[in-house]
Amino acid sequence: MTALDVEAPSGKGRHDENFPVGSWLIRRDLRAHVHAFYRFARNADDIADSPTLAAADKLRRLDRMAAILDGASGGDSPAAAAMRASLRASGVTAQHCYDVLRAFRQDAVKLRYRDWDDLMEYCRYSAAPVGRQLLDLHGESRDTWPPSDALCAALQVLNHLQDCAADYAALDRVYLPLAEFDAAGGTLEALSASTASPALRQVLDRLLDRTEGLIATARDLPPRVAARGLRCESAVIVGLAARLARRLRRGDPLAGRVKLAKTDFAAAFVTGILARQRR
Repeated sequence: MTALDVEAPSGKGRHDENFPVGSWLIRRDLRAHVHAFYRFARNADDIADSPTLAAADKLRRLDRMAAILDGASGGDSPAAAAMRASLRASGVTAQHCYDVLRAFRQDAVKLRYRDWDDLMEYCRYSAAPVGRQLLDLHGESRDTWPPSDALCAALQVLNHLQDCAADYAALDRVYLPLAEFDAAGGTLEALSASTASPALRQVLDRLLDRTEGLIATARDLPPRVAARGLRCESAVIVGLAARLARRLRRGDPLAGRVKLAKTDFAAAFVTGILARQRR
């Protein structure tokens, strides 16, 4: 077997994300572990999102990544092998890795979400483990988990809103809850249009309302974080989430990708530097 037998790289990397991944704000000795976790999650995500792989093949590959975490030879998935080495060196639980694999297995077979609670249950496994992994690496208290979970869920939903048209076109996958379409009197076919219909705009705005509630909860994260660099980075990410929500409120993700500008990153960074001094 070769690496290509398991991994299905999309070409995306940490520089394509809406938030910094293991930036210089993170302790130097921990950055390699942050990058290992990102690479592991990125490769698993790419498998689940591949438009050319059958669901059964996706599950096989994701199961193989889990087996490598558990000790199997990892030549056919370098990302999983590197993650196993990182876990051994850092002493962090493998549970966060298992949780994201659970989410990506779900992505392989589940195409629709009933309501907000259904979507939040998905985010519990697809998004929350990312923040928890970072907090555990720094030895932070578990009382940081609730606002971190809220922040990670907010970032996940914002990404779903950004990519709603592409997910529907490429994978027939819709994260936007069906209950929201019913409430707005809209249909999923609206995602195929070149611009958002009034009903779809209502769906987007209702989801942004809920997401802004998550961001409000997430604002309690930086003051709870002991590590100064991580406190700064978490404040930056909270700021970026709020800015992206505002851009999605004004923009149309069907007309073109709504994304952050360099000025957003600069402003959020300044906010993060100020937060670094406060706890």
